[in-house]
Amino acid sequence: MKIVVIGGSGRVGGNVVRRLVAHGHDPVPASPTTGVDTITGEGLADVMSGANAVVDVSNAPVWDDDAVREFFTTSTRNLLAAERDAGVQHHLAVTIVGADRVPDSGYLRAKVAQEAEIEAGAIPYTILRATQFFEFLPQIVEAGADGDAVRLSTGLMQFVAADDVAATVAELATAAPAGGRVDLGGPDALGIDAWARRLFAATGDTRTVVGDPHARYFGTELHGGELTPGDGARIGPTDFETWFAEHRQAAEQ
Repeated sequence: MKIVVIGGSGRVGGNVVRRLVAHGHDPVPASPTTGVDTITGEGLADVMSGANAVVDVSNAPVWDDDAVREFFTTSTRNLLAAERDAGVQHHLAVTIVGADRVPDSGYLRAKVAQEAEIEAGAIPYTILRATQFFEFLPQIVEAGADGDAVRLSTGLMQFVAADDVAATVAELATAAPAGGRVDLGGPDALGIDAWARRLFAATGDTRTVVGDPHARYFGTELHGGELTPGDGARIGPTDFETWFAEHRQAAEQ
C-alpha cells in the first residue's frame, strides 16, 4: 500500500514510516521539507497520486488559539480535497483523548474542529485519539516550576509512549477505516502531580511537588479524568519504568 504520512519527519511520523516499511508498505513522508504544504496546497496533488491511505500526524507550528484552529481546519480541508481528487479511500488523523471535554483550551478546541472537518468530509476515516505522550512529561512538569518546588494539577493523566502511538497508527492505517474514533492510552492513570513525583524519583530531582487542584494544565483546570480514555480504549503496553529506561538508554548513546 502507498500511504502518505503527513508530518512524516516528526517524532511519531518518522516512527510510523519505519514501521510501514518493515511491513512491506510504501510510506511517503510529506511535510514542507519534502515540498508538501498542506496550508498552501503545494505538492498535495502529486504526493496523493496512487495513494491508498493518508495518515495525518502533523502538528501546528503556532500556539495562538485562532492561529492553531486555522491551521488544523485549513490543513484538513486541503488534505480531504486532494484525497477526494486522487481517489484515496482512508484518512487517519491523530487527535487527543478528551479534547471535547476541555473547552477552555484553545489547542484542544482546535483538535475538535479538526475532527469535525474529517467527520463532515467524504473520505472514509479513522480518528485515533491518544493521551499525552510520556515524552512530554518533563516539559509538563517544568511548566509548574516555582523556585524549589513544582505546583501541578491533581487532574488525572494516562501517559502513553509515542512508540505505542506509532505502532497503533501503523496498524490502523493498513486496516479498513473505522468510521469513528479509537481511543488509546497508557497503562496507568495518575494525577499530574503524582507523575511528577514518579519522574523525580527516577531522575533524583529533589524539588518538592505540590498538588494543586486549581493549577492549570496548558490554560485549563482539570477536575477529574477529562483527559483519560473511556471504556473500550486500547491500552499501550509500555509503562513508565520501561519508557524511562529506554529513554535514558537512548540519551546515553
